[in-house]
Amino acid sequence: MKPADLRGILKYVPQYRNKTFVIALDGVITESENFSNILLDVAVLCSLNIRVVLVHGISSQVKKITDTMEGFTPSDLDGTGITDDQTLKVALIAANRCTHEILEGLTTADLRAVTCNGITAHPMGIIHGVDHQFTGKVERVDVEMFQTLLKDGIIPVAPPLGFDGEGNTYRVNSDNIAATLGIQLQAQKVIFVTSEDGLFCNGHIIGNIQSENLRQKLNDPANTWKPEQISKAQYAIQACRQGVPRVHLINGLVNESLLKEVFSNEGVGTLIYANEYQQIRRASRKDIRTIMVLIKQAMETEELSLRTYQDIENRIQDYYLFEIDSHAVACVALHPFSGKEAGELACLFVNPNHENKGIGSKLVHFIEDKARTLHFKKLVVLSTQTYTFFKSKAGFTDGSESDLPPERLQKYHESQRRSKILIKSLI
Repeated sequence: MKPADLRGILKYVPQYRNKTFVIALDGVITESENFSNILLDVAVLCSLNIRVVLVHGISSQVKKITDTMEGFTPSDLDGTGITDDQTLKVALIAANRCTHEILEGLTTADLRAVTCNGITAHPMGIIHGVDHQFTGKVERVDVEMFQTLLKDGIIPVAPPLGFDGEGNTYRVNSDNIAATLGIQLQAQKVIFVTSEDGLFCNGHIIGNIQSENLRQKLNDPANTWKPEQISKAQYAIQACRQGVPRVHLINGLVNESLLKEVFSNEGVGTLIYANEYQQIRRASRKDIRTIMVLIKQAMETEELSLRTYQDIENRIQDYYLFEIDSHAVACVALHPFSGKEAGELACLFVNPNHENKGIGSKLVHFIEDKARTLHFKKLVVLSTQTYTFFKSKAGFTDGSESDLPPERLQKYHESQRRSKILIKSLI
């Protein structure tokens, strides 16, 4: 691990310390060559005082076992369909094997872990006239048991099984268990570790999406989804609605995907969030250095005009930062023109890691709204390299030197940048 990577991780430590992450591993992941690396990533999380609950699926294991059973086809693979008596027996064998392998791997990573009977389930019952037999759904979680284990530094490992008060066992979908645990344990994150790079809609990966927007997409019949991902999307929405701030889908076959998703604000998979995890706020004096670092390269390439620390400090009340999970990834300024009902949209910059995600447009719209509240009738932009963005995507048109007040016009000529002058009416 590079020192820069370690610094990147450490800045998240105060935010995640003593928080709970529910990590749900698809069955195929526990059989993969990268599984041992995932457990090492879990060890890193635990070393930072992050409390981890592991949930695992067994679809891959059930299929492999039944493939060796001549003349037998399982009635269900993932705990969403009908589970007959024979399929339940296979599921028990698969779950016990998988849980044991996870416990072995955690032991190798010097982590304490246990499996427990903390998931109470009841039969899914008869749906549309079809008896689902031994397929169940989570009724409740023994929160006290899980919290006691987590407090003592022990990782609970939850198989896709549940028990009722009479000692009956039910096959339960692991996505259901993960989402319910996340809700009941007030987890900071639920992370689905799958064999896909993220959540796909119409063949395209979703980088991040608000849970309500995802619900609308799922309900739109025009959209197509990978069948095996629908359950995860549905339970992600449920988790977000009931208090889990973030749900992630990542590819567990890719090395270090778990750490990269957790400890970088751009991530590597799909992020589903409960509320607006992005925010724009006014900058303060303590943000000056952050702004300078953010725009340093853009000033060197003359995309932005040169600004000193003192320049920004003198007008810090004009600057705004766009944050993702409390980390600044973009900035913009609104400089009012003295004596005129107009102002300059300036210093618009987005970190290259976050380009093409609509952040620049959001900041332009924000500044427009802010200008309207100040009763400005016009916005002005001076640009040397991004004027096509302002004209094609932000609705600005060509202006002239007459749109600048005398003081700003003087600075315009002194800079010798020959920036294009663009304007936008706010009336």
